[in-house]
Amino acid sequence: MNILTLFVIIPVLMLLGLWASRNIRQVRGVMVTGATSLLALSVWLTLYFIGERAAGNTSEMLLQSSVSWFPSLNICYAVGVDGISVVMLLLSSIIVFTGTFASWKLQPLTKEFFLWFTLLSTGVFGFFICIDLFAMFMFYEVALIPMYLLIGYWGSGKKEYAAMKLTLMLMGGSALIILGLVGIYFFNGATTMNILEIAHHNNIPSDVQNILFPFVFIGFGVLGALFPFHTWSPIGHGCAPTSVSMLHAGVLMKLGGYGCFRIAMYLLPSAANDLAWIFLILTTISVVYGAFSACVQTDLKFINAYSSVSHCGLVLFALLMMTRTACTGAILQMLSHGLMTALFFALIGMIYGRTHTRDIRELGGLMKIMPFLSVGYVIVGLANLGLPGFSGFIAEMTIFVGSFENSDTFHRCCTIIACTSIVVTAVYILRTVGFILFEKVTNPHYEELTDATWDERFCVCCLIFCVAGLGSFPLWASNVINGAVGNILSVIP
Repeated sequence: MNILTLFVIIPVLMLLGLWASRNIRQVRGVMVTGATSLLALSVWLTLYFIGERAAGNTSEMLLQSSVSWFPSLNICYAVGVDGISVVMLLLSSIIVFTGTFASWKLQPLTKEFFLWFTLLSTGVFGFFICIDLFAMFMFYEVALIPMYLLIGYWGSGKKEYAAMKLTLMLMGGSALIILGLVGIYFFNGATTMNILEIAHHNNIPSDVQNILFPFVFIGFGVLGALFPFHTWSPIGHGCAPTSVSMLHAGVLMKLGGYGCFRIAMYLLPSAANDLAWIFLILTTISVVYGAFSACVQTDLKFINAYSSVSHCGLVLFALLMMTRTACTGAILQMLSHGLMTALFFALIGMIYGRTHTRDIRELGGLMKIMPFLSVGYVIVGLANLGLPGFSGFIAEMTIFVGSFENSDTFHRCCTIIACTSIVVTAVYILRTVGFILFEKVTNPHYEELTDATWDERFCVCCLIFCVAGLGSFPLWASNVINGAVGNILSVIP
């Protein structure tokens, strides 16, 4: 058995353990054991990958294996990882681990909630380890389907509407993806669904690529909050429970950027080169529009949701610049934003659980009342606006430097416009911090509130450690990512 399969087997065992659990203590024990095992496995995989590269192993994918599923359609369970997959698996395991503690006291139906949460995690891990188009799409759907129930039942506000809108839009994106994948398979000779084999023996005509590319890129772009298909994101995040928002914004949206890069651009390189300018305009709008929209929001979750639209737009923006530096920055941004937004949603959930409001106009003086959570919010806010020493600065600087390597006027104008989002981000972050932390206490009952409990402190400290660690020591991640980025860009004309 390939060790990568453990990323699917462990969540499946967690599902069985949760199903057999009879009380809340057993449920928590299963989740902590499983999440810790996934985190340990991803850390081992990262160290193994770094060691193999240092030893001179230049294989495009490590730990490859393939088992035939449906020979008549050339469908296999094929797995393998490169630098991009490795850091995405590490990110996913961190979010699942910390999300478990963020939902430590979730009620009601705790067991059922974690069952669906774990099923979602199974899809995410399976998507990142697979290199077969059919298997990737299958795990992609497994990751999307639980969102409907997780938001529709355990969410808040207009949760039924949010769950339905999210599901319909993402299923619409999935329909576009499957059309694109079927087209890639048949127009390449219908002999393999293995991504590496298709990329290395690509026989798809350029005019066909130009037709298929929008299907695949838009399909994955819907999940990556590509303008104007982003409208599900703010309402979906706003109504989702805390740990679901963490996993959704922190990891699930990254499936969109990963799919755009790994499938759309890698397997349809001629079309990526010809049509990138169209989607570059849309992603530039996403970056600026998301930042400006966050400025006018008064709900903490909606502020962070529109911030995610801007930052995930920046990922697609950097990928379409198609320079090695910019694309490396895009993967760093996926890693950085996943950690930051998970921390944001965790803190917002903890504040909401005490004050029962997310309206910044009704909050005030929280620094005096709950200093731990307030300091955590300040730290992640500074990381989000790109303060040096945190992950946001490294990712954004790499993106903008790499984007400016394109010497033509169009690409540089797009880069300059996208750079304005940095200033706008500072506006809404500092405005929010000022409102909720340093204004006078607006509700006398807030004086009776308590600060973070041990499980909340553990979750917040883990994420702060990761955000600061990546910002202070980014070179290891950049080195892991760089080779995989080069392999994908090498096939684009």
